[in-house]
Formats: sequence, C-alpha cells, structure tokens
Amino acid sequence: MTTLTAARPTWEERDRRRRRRDALSSWILLAPSIIMIGLMVGYPAVQMIWQSFTDYQVRHKIQGTAPEFVGLDNYIKIITRSDFPEVVARTVGIMLVTTALIMVLGVLIAVLMTKIGRGMRITMSVGLLLAWAIPPLTASVVWGVIFDTQYGLVNWALNSITGTNAWHNHPWLLNPWTFFMVLTIIVVWGAIPFVAFTTYAGLGQIPRETIEAAEIDGAGGWQRFWGIVFPAMRPVLGGLLILQIIWNMKLFTQVYALQSRGGIAADTNVLPVYLFRQGIGEFGATSAIGMLIVLIMLAISFFNIRQLLKDDDS
Repeated sequence: MTTLTAARPTWEERDRRRRRRDALSSWILLAPSIIMIGLMVGYPAVQMIWQSFTDYQVRHKIQGTAPEFVGLDNYIKIITRSDFPEVVARTVGIMLVTTALIMVLGVLIAVLMTKIGRGMRITMSVGLLLAWAIPPLTASVVWGVIFDTQYGLVNWALNSITGTNAWHNHPWLLNPWTFFMVLTIIVVWGAIPFVAFTTYAGLGQIPRETIEAAEIDGAGGWQRFWGIVFPAMRPVLGGLLILQIIWNMKLFTQVYALQSRGGIAADTNVLPVYLFRQGIGEFGATSAIGMLIVLIMLAISFFNIRQLLKDDDS
C-alpha cells in the first residue's frame, strides 16, 4: 500500500503534465498559421532587409549573377537626395492630417449613432458601408471626375453659386495644395466607416448603468466622455490610431491615380509612390526606401504601441 501511494503522481505533477499537453496542443494548432505568416511576411521581410544592403538589380536576375554587398550606400544615396526630405515631410504631414480627421470624425459619428433612432442608425450604417465598400482606385477616379478641370461638378457648382465663370477650367490637381485637399477628402471619406463601426461596437460594451450613474451624479456630457467612455475605449482607440498611422503612411493608389489625372508627380510624391518611381528593377534602392518607411512608421507608432502593451499588462 505504501509503494502504491508513493508511486501515485501528486496534484502538482498532474497539473504540470496537463499544462504541457495543453501547450503542445496549442503549438500544434498554431503551427500552420505560424508557417504561413513566416512564408508570407517573414521571408519577404528578410529578403527586403538583405536586398537593401546590396546593389541588387534586374540585370542580376537576368544574368544569374550574385549582387554585391554595398553596406549603407543605398541608404546614404537616398537620404542625401535633394528631394527626399521633402517627400518624407510631405508623407508625414499628410498622414498626420488624414489620421486626425479620420479619428475625430469617426468617433463623432460613432457617438452620434448611439444617440439617434434605429431607422436613422440603419440608414447611416448603409451609407458608411457603401463608402467603405468602394475600392480606393474607384473612389479616386470618381473624386477625380468631380474635381475635373473641364467637366468637374465642383467647378460647375462654384460657377453656379458665384454667377460667374471664374472657376471655369480651374485645375484643382495642378496645384499641390489643392491636390492634397482632394487627396485628404478621398482618404478620409473612405476610412471613416472603419473607425466609426469599430468605435460604435466598443461603445456598446460600456455598461449603460455606469453612464447613467454618472449622469445622476451630475456629470455633464464631456465629463462622462473623458471620465468613463474614453478610459474604457482607450485600447480600442489606440489600436485604431496605430492602424490609421500605418495605412496613411502607405498611401499609394489614391496618390498615383490623382497624379495620372493631372497632378505633378515631383510636387505630390509620397514615400510609397516615390519608391515606385525609382525605376524598374532597382531592387536594392527600393528595398532601402521600403526599410526607411518601416522605420518611420515604427518611430511614429512606438509611443502608442508601448501604451497599448502597458494597458494589456495592467
């Protein structure tokens, strides 16, 4: 009897074995996803990092020769170009403006959706879904037609309102400032629905009793928002902010489409378009630009990512 009792595993040992089995099962279930992520994200990332330190061009692929390691030459050449700082400043500026407008308007629309009736909420949701469903290229073409120099709706409306022909053949896309005004409209119009729907879903998870209790205690609308709603929504808003920073740093389709309709590329390039226009087959230089884009996005998002990690730990 003593031997059998001693051989029987203790509760701690059984729990340890169960945890090992659960961990093994989890890794087995996650293995396909990890492999896919490694192949689709990890391998291209490693390739881009390696190519950014070489003179890799299309001729190496055609001739079957190995590229030479050039160290930081690609980065130095790009950073020291006369137009590169302007392109970076333009990209960051557009990102800041569009991200701020998207976040503010998206949150306001989400709050509005909690205040209106069911019929109006459904109508607003359908409108947001339609704006969200339109591909960026299609939206850029449509807005490009609206601001068209000869046949644009905006020029016709302004002439009708002013009763003159002062806006006839006005080139909205030729001027960089009005070009980016049109670009901002396109980007904000297409991105607001995602922020609005996500914020609205998050607002629905806040206990109504907590807000009603604060209202009974005499808290105003802004006090309830900053004291109850915002702290509860901070992880959601932080995640949305990081996503918008990343997406708005990677604007390509809208910018390139508007440039094709009359914008001057040299005055309206952003980093993704600047990368595309470096030349076909310049893999080393374009990889270096891609790495710089990643580093800039990480530097801008670092504070928000660190704050999100702190909120998760707490």
